[in-house]
Amino acid sequence: MSLRRFAAGRERYERERAAAQAPVPPDVPPGERCEMCAEPIGDEHGHVANLEDRRILCTCRPCTLLFTHSGAGSERRDDGDSPIRRFRAVPERYRYDPDFAMSDGDWDELAIPVRMAFFFRNAGMGRTVAFYPSPGGATESELALDAWVRVLAANPAVADVEPDVEALLVDRGSGAYLVPIDVCYELVGLVRLHWKGFDGGEEAWTAIEAFFAALRDRSQRVTREDANG
Repeated sequence: MSLRRFAAGRERYERERAAAQAPVPPDVPPGERCEMCAEPIGDEHGHVANLEDRRILCTCRPCTLLFTHSGAGSERRDDGDSPIRRFRAVPERYRYDPDFAMSDGDWDELAIPVRMAFFFRNAGMGRTVAFYPSPGGATESELALDAWVRVLAANPAVADVEPDVEALLVDRGSGAYLVPIDVCYELVGLVRLHWKGFDGGEEAWTAIEAFFAALRDRSQRVTREDANG
């Protein structure tokens, strides 16, 4: 990239960021800063996914807004092909389907040994991947494509998951949740922190149930009529 193109791109970034700039809340705790521009941020802040290394960045509102529109965060290939999208803002969409339809046979076919897992489409790999929380972190499960296609077809109200930045979090005890991808890693961290022994223990399951209860409180509840209408 030439210095002229670099400078022009940087100037556009600064103009867009200045246009979206919002005042920083006065009660921001020390040390909480945007991972893109280093501006102070509070507990309630946005997130941007780095699709190259799969990291979730804590970001201020202006930086989050920069990567919400189509094409933002893209880098042009040297070979002239379509640009590579490196950054995407993580949406703040929450849906809850208490009547999520999945048979025991489909769950067994997905080869997930616990009652909860999350599924998201990895655009770089061109396929949907499945992970479940474990004491060792997020564990990948080989996804049976036929079973997953059946599951999505049976649950259209929560099937429109945005690639890379949203996930379908399935809990066999309470239903399915369409959530920002970082929410799933929050659950993974919670399991790692509290899990004890073979079955997790009372403390772990109390924390897990509280996690899903909080998700239900903030989610839009969907129904079969939502999917059909």
